Amino acid sequence: MPSLSEVDRHRALGLLQAGLPISEDSPRMDVNMTTIFRLRQRVHETDTVSDRPRTGRPRCTTQRQDRLLVRNHMNKRILSASASSRQTRGRNNQLISANTVRRRLSTSGLRARRPYIGLILTQRHRNQGTLWDRIQ
Repeated sequence: MPSLSEVDRHRALGLLQAGLPISEDSPRMDVNMTTIFRLRQRVHETDTVSDRPRTGRPRCTTQRQDRLLVRNHMNKRILSASASSRQTRGRNNQLISANTVRRRLSTSGLRARRPYIGLILTQRHRNQGTLWDRIQ
């Protein structure tokens, strides 16, 4: 079903119960006539306008845990996904994978980055130039 919120579904049902035909109801709701027809059919069968259960594996983290992951990575920019996954327990008290952390951060526009291992150059290093520049 196209993007109709639950409030819009109730509104469309109200218009149908008021006697408005589907051909006039659908342009008002800015959806296809088939959407309104299927909504009416679902209400007739199940007495509810809510979505039917969908197939698929349930998420291993809650929305609250997802927000916590994002907040932790915003505060600690060099936190790696594997380190974060070792600290986070999902639903049913199970550890989550590093890929799960990466996917959760990706949906919020972040990326888990591993810390840089190596020499940290200062401004003094940059001012000296390369070895080739000093020889010439």
